[in-house]
Amino acid sequence: MLIIFGASGDLTARKLVPALFNLYKGKHLPDSFVVLGASRSNMTDEKFREKVVQESEFLQEEIGKEDAAFIKNFADKLYYQDLGDKYDGDYSTLTKRIEQLNRENGCDENYIFYLSTPPSLYEAIAKNLSEAGLTKEENGWKRIIVEKPFGYSLASAKELNDGLHKYFHESQVYRIDHYLGKETVQNLLVTRFSNSIFEPTWNRRYIHHVEITNAETVGVEKRGGYYDKSGALRDMFQSHLLQILSLIVMEPPINASAEEIRDEKVKALKSLRLMTDPDVLATHTMKGQYVASTIKGKKVKGYREEEGVDPDSKTETFAAVKFFVDNWRWKDVPFYVRTAKYMPTKVTEVVIHFKSPAHEVFKSQDAYRKDNKLIIRIQPDEGILIKFGVKVPGLGFNVEQANLDFYYSDLDSAQVMDAYERLLLDAMQGDATLYARADEVEAAWKFVDPILEYWSNEDVPTYGYAAGTWGPRNSDEMFDGHFGWRNPGKLLTDETGFCIL
Repeated sequence: MLIIFGASGDLTARKLVPALFNLYKGKHLPDSFVVLGASRSNMTDEKFREKVVQESEFLQEEIGKEDAAFIKNFADKLYYQDLGDKYDGDYSTLTKRIEQLNRENGCDENYIFYLSTPPSLYEAIAKNLSEAGLTKEENGWKRIIVEKPFGYSLASAKELNDGLHKYFHESQVYRIDHYLGKETVQNLLVTRFSNSIFEPTWNRRYIHHVEITNAETVGVEKRGGYYDKSGALRDMFQSHLLQILSLIVMEPPINASAEEIRDEKVKALKSLRLMTDPDVLATHTMKGQYVASTIKGKKVKGYREEEGVDPDSKTETFAAVKFFVDNWRWKDVPFYVRTAKYMPTKVTEVVIHFKSPAHEVFKSQDAYRKDNKLIIRIQPDEGILIKFGVKVPGLGFNVEQANLDFYYSDLDSAQVMDAYERLLLDAMQGDATLYARADEVEAAWKFVDPILEYWSNEDVPTYGYAAGTWGPRNSDEMFDGHFGWRNPGKLLTDETGFCIL
């Protein structure tokens, strides 16, 4: 049984129920599976089913492809329980309903509690579940899934973890990060560890630098109030991007079990060189904020004009960090990571830049274009691209770059699961590989905290960039030598310097 707290909220209708519908359609769910939505809205089972299935805008297309009986069978697996006016109240009615549904459907007391609520309620809900006897694993297993943000700083992350650990063992806690549910993120591990053309070269001897870009083509939209308190570094870098980074940096695990992979990810995050010197932070970090602009003839607001945002806000919508990893494999290899709102392309990709051969026979003036790259595209146009040098036909030895590419969409079995489908199924099966562990979350915050502290200083500049461009103009200055950011196009093989104004 999946018990969703905050079930009347946006996430349930937008992500969770469509994911469950696809799992049901793919015959991944057992016959005894049921969902119980719980929140403070007064709804009946029927009204809840209408809201999140029959009349949901997020399922319209899928429902149109199926017959009415199939839709009804799925909807009948969904139930709803009103919690009254607060989450921190008496759970006796909820407990009775869970016990009743368990008896009627034969769930064997296997429960997943999904907390789609603000983090401030996590401990209160966990406490009430514990007091109601719903966390005991004497009969069946009990798991709890919590959504990010996992804290606002290292101190608050520890507090959050301690609060959950009072009532649940760490092995029962699943911290969901939908980025890790993407096939292409998981493919980072396979690309690295199953290919003898990459694994021997995945170190400082052959890699010049690594860059990760996460770009969005929208602003903060209706999340201005939340975003102004968090910013790009907390919202994206601390969670999603450091998770991706840990997969690039980590040492080979002993085997593919969840704990072995997570052990290596924690070691990777702990090996990031902490930056506390203001002079280092000044040259190795950069914050920016989008300003009003015209994109494709349409005027767009600057960040400070967005609803819920302080008119004098210094909160960053662009964050770029250069750092090093203190271990043998990555000694002196710089890592460059950036994330931003309102850029020309919606894209997340990892670029591994390989060093030039020690003895260059075919010298070229344009060394940057000859630089061999392995590009792993996480979204959109998911795939892998290798850029390597070939001879230009004709006289002499002029070198041009060619592309060798692979797309996920080309696979015959390209039934790629949505991130939430994959992660919910993993939680049901007790596979925690793609979920963050407590020490992992704390190691990420330990690295990010000094940067946030430095950025809170009034003297640190926040660079403006026109919405629809690739961030502040001076962001390329973070790079050593003649390099700069790779500004990707919508298609994997595109490399653009363009911006829309």
